[in-house]
Amino acid sequence: MKISQKGLYALEAIMTLGRRFGTGTVKIRDIAIENDLPEKFLELILLELKNARIVDSVRGAKGGYQLRRPPAQIHLSEIIRLIDGPLAPFGDADQLRSLISTDPEHRSLYEVFLKVRDSAAKILESTTVADLVSGPVSKKRTKGQKKKDGALLSIVGKGTAAKSR
Repeated sequence: MKISQKGLYALEAIMTLGRRFGTGTVKIRDIAIENDLPEKFLELILLELKNARIVDSVRGAKGGYQLRRPPAQIHLSEIIRLIDGPLAPFGDADQLRSLISTDPEHRSLYEVFLKVRDSAAKILESTTVADLVSGPVSKKRTKGQKKKDGALLSIVGKGTAAKSR
């Protein structure tokens, strides 16, 4: 499983909205600055999250975005599946199960892929936005300041937007 840059941006935006849940709306510009994200790309991501009924938007001078549900009711798997598709190394769980039963020569390989998928899914399905934002609030970044955590970049393939399903 590989999380795209778009998926990472969606998770970062959701975490920002989760930290501010119950305090009103947050402007796209504020989310973009806080997370050092491209504002135009973030608009498209938030629109996709809105269409999936994960966030709500309010128009006007005091408008912005907010979570539609409490952070404890939004699982990471929901966001990743919406943005990046299935959690399996390729295809989805049903496809892997089909390969296990129809390709005996490679059955053991597909069983490993299914176990990887199931383990990743279990973690992502049991982790909520509230779990991620309940810790200490990180320092707000200034515009243009680069992320110092290389671990996140390595998760998404050093900035590639390629999806691996």
